[in-house]
Amino acid sequence: MATLHDTLKDLTADVEDVVRLVADLDATAWQTPTPAPGWTVTDQVAHLTFIFRLAKTAATNPQLFKNIAAAAADDFNGAVNAALVQYNTLPPAELLAAFQAEADDCVRALGAVPENQVVPWLVNPLPPVVLACAGIMELFGHGQDIADALGVRRVPTDRLRHLADFAFLTRDFGYQTRGETPPDGPFRFELTAPSGGTWSIGPADATQVVTGAAHDFCLLVTRRRHPDDLALTAVGDDARHWLGIAQAYRGPAGEGRTPGQFKDLDE
Repeated sequence: MATLHDTLKDLTADVEDVVRLVADLDATAWQTPTPAPGWTVTDQVAHLTFIFRLAKTAATNPQLFKNIAAAAADDFNGAVNAALVQYNTLPPAELLAAFQAEADDCVRALGAVPENQVVPWLVNPLPPVVLACAGIMELFGHGQDIADALGVRRVPTDRLRHLADFAFLTRDFGYQTRGETPPDGPFRFELTAPSGGTWSIGPADATQVVTGAAHDFCLLVTRRRHPDDLALTAVGDDARHWLGIAQAYRGPAGEGRTPGQFKDLDE
């Protein structure tokens, strides 16, 4: 995994990419429905704003974060919807400013956490570099929803390595969400980077292996494309099953996407 400095630098770049997606939209376009049922572009940015505020709070006021997390523990979806209301009624310019401010504050807060110290998070305490990777995962997934809603095709970068590493750490989330028992054996991911190199993540002797394009892999683990539409190959029964349940985020899996849903956009 990369250093905290490098990860935060890439997190900032991903924030800027999302800002560019929406900065020139008029008020009507902000209300464009996205592939996430019931969520508009405004809702997507509102959610990201709340996530960054939450991560900032975890880094700067752990006790307050724990109180917030405890209050949401019994109703995850309700907590997410309540969080949207804090921001999705703002005019677009105010929401975008809030998003940028919370993201900037979060980056500074994570960067100020002492080395080898962890911060509380929704499942377990995390090193700040891992929490920064989680932020990159959120930006990728919700940014993809915005891009799909607007008919924009994003150009992937090697910053996706952070999300691929995060997916390795969170491999078991898909099992846990569905009440399944994760396999004991490790997985290995062999991914082709956008720049053309190869990323090998996991033990060299793992018998469960997923190979393919890193961008497709990131679309898989954020459930922004159906596995049938992705250039990924799995070796081993456990790896093949995992392709159908993979998710790099905690909580409900959501509806995912249907085969061929974005055929015209992806061609």
